[in-house]
Amino acid sequence: MRPLDGVRVLDLSRVYAAPAGSMLLADLGAEVIRIEHPNGSDSMRDWGPFVNDQSTYYLCANRNKKSILLDLKKQADKAKFLAMVEEADVVLENFKTGDMAKMGLDYEALKKVNPRIIHCAVTGFGQTGPLAQEPGFDPVIQAMSGLMDVTGDADGEATKVGVPIADILTSNYVVIGILAALRMRDQTNAGQFIDLALLDVQLSSLANVSSAYLNANFISKRLGNKHNNVAPYQVFPCSDGPLMFCVGTDAQFEKFCKMIHRENWATDERFKTNTARKQNEQVLTALLQEITITKTRDEWIALLQQHKIPGGRVNTIEEALEQPQVKAREMIGEIEHPSYGKVKFVKNPLQHSGLNIAYEQAPPLLGEHTQEFVNPLKA
Repeated sequence: MRPLDGVRVLDLSRVYAAPAGSMLLADLGAEVIRIEHPNGSDSMRDWGPFVNDQSTYYLCANRNKKSILLDLKKQADKAKFLAMVEEADVVLENFKTGDMAKMGLDYEALKKVNPRIIHCAVTGFGQTGPLAQEPGFDPVIQAMSGLMDVTGDADGEATKVGVPIADILTSNYVVIGILAALRMRDQTNAGQFIDLALLDVQLSSLANVSSAYLNANFISKRLGNKHNNVAPYQVFPCSDGPLMFCVGTDAQFEKFCKMIHRENWATDERFKTNTARKQNEQVLTALLQEITITKTRDEWIALLQQHKIPGGRVNTIEEALEQPQVKAREMIGEIEHPSYGKVKFVKNPLQHSGLNIAYEQAPPLLGEHTQEFVNPLKA
């Protein structure tokens, strides 16, 4: 048994944010049916690199789903879709604002067919406001949200995060929103409309940066790998490469000073409090760099672990996915598809004692399951 057994999701979405959300729902047991245009409507299927003619980008967001073909602009296929809505719990889509209404498939139309339906619409800017009609892609959202302005080297250009972070965060809110709506439906027996905007999500994820501005009028700046509020809290050079360590409290700094045999720094007026360390960060960083370069990363990590101070190697992607901790947690999974072979993936991070997440179905081919769902709907 899985938490969402019996929940059916009709997934009209494309690219990453919404599809990644429906994948998480599928991991939790929901039956997720991708509804795609016969000509193919998901550009993610076309983005390389490829393995056995399948996009690795597409593969990362579509496990445990099925795929059927419908052209919702055709009356016959629209009727088939609405018949499926009668038996569904969730409709997930990321069309531009207003497109579902143009097709006669907005929430008002869907709830006439099924008053219990939950309709989740994911857009760049939401259903309201002056930008509601505009497309919003992840890098644009990173730029507009201010995230890029606080990312990158202090003297360099504003920089986007190396993964589509606005999309990834939005996928999590897709799941949270739908789970909340399902729970509310248990109490009210009614569905609802979820208006989820990438810009809203990314703004809500600015965390301490937005709080500093809103409450203290403090404008955070790009600091590379340093922290706006804490020191030492950055990447330092070692004899064999870079190492990140984070000394987050005065008590940790005292332990850190003992570790590097600089006990006097713990009472030095320049360094004994975090506020003082941040004010004198340039001096402290220069002194520390002279020390950290004398040992290898593994030598420093052993000492950091001994003194319970957070630290870790700056890994390549290969090193990150091959490290012993990842293998011990069994975070890499594999599914076999009958047509294109094995798919490897990073597993869902949820590890409950009774959650029973299963990885049963590789990302589907375009329209792979059309006969399973559309034929029974024919007159």
